[in-house]
Amino acid sequence: MLNEFKDIPGSKDWYTLDLINKGWSNDKKYHVITNDNRQFLLRTSDVSTFDRKKEEYEMMKMLSSFDILMSRSIDFGVCNNGKSVFILLSWIEGIDAETVVPTLTTKEQYDLGYSMGKALRKIHQISAPLHQEDWAEYFNKKVDRKIRSYEECGIKIDKANKIIDYINDNRFLLENRAQTLQHGDFHIGNMIITAQNEIGIIDFNRYDYGDPWEEFNRIVWCAKTSEHFASGRINGYFEGNVPETFFKLMALYIGSDTLSSVPWAIPFGESEVKTMIDKAINVMDWYNDFTSYIPKWYVPIV
Repeated sequence: MLNEFKDIPGSKDWYTLDLINKGWSNDKKYHVITNDNRQFLLRTSDVSTFDRKKEEYEMMKMLSSFDILMSRSIDFGVCNNGKSVFILLSWIEGIDAETVVPTLTTKEQYDLGYSMGKALRKIHQISAPLHQEDWAEYFNKKVDRKIRSYEECGIKIDKANKIIDYINDNRFLLENRAQTLQHGDFHIGNMIITAQNEIGIIDFNRYDYGDPWEEFNRIVWCAKTSEHFASGRINGYFEGNVPETFFKLMALYIGSDTLSSVPWAIPFGESEVKTMIDKAINVMDWYNDFTSYIPKWYVPIV
């Protein structure tokens, strides 16, 4: 076993430790298998993140009492002679949802999305701390930065002014929004399907607090994989009774995220920029250049 992990309790019983090269997290992730064939997920990061990681660990421990398929908190502490902080989690055995979902029937895709919508609703049962900044004040500043960053980046989205106009015309919807725990990156790329055809959520490291409906800004990746899965996710969250205001706010959040994704991608190279431009083209089509607020792919029921 690597010396940097020898001070983690129980590491002497680890048989294999495989680095996981997936995702955008700054954490290092490892698949651990013990001598008696137990499996864990190990996440490590610089010790400077100790407070944030401790909060993440405690948050996941709190969620473990909910009926959600997710990795469970097992241990937390410092390793690597005090240079790193670690979180040890249970391992979910399965296959990436974005690989499995397209192979299923439309009804199966919808039902899995419905399950994840219900799971997200449970996550949002945890209220944000009382000291949170007012949501409208916070997000208006955030979206102003996103628009400015897009306008200064030098790469343009066709008819981006339509997105900006929609955002500015609907900022009033941000007023008086309740705030809850957010997973922070809730989309099909962070979901696992087990051999029992159950679906779970992973990678809580981007958790935050805010308007729970903002969590739907990443649903574009679900819809790109399966429109029925994305529709099921919305309907499961609201148990089939989706308010009109939700769709209006979802369009605002998706529009804001679409603008900011272009400058975000630039440091990662042309391939990522193209991915985000393609996403923007899809979004503009789904919303008829933001003249409508219900995306074309949405179906009320399957």
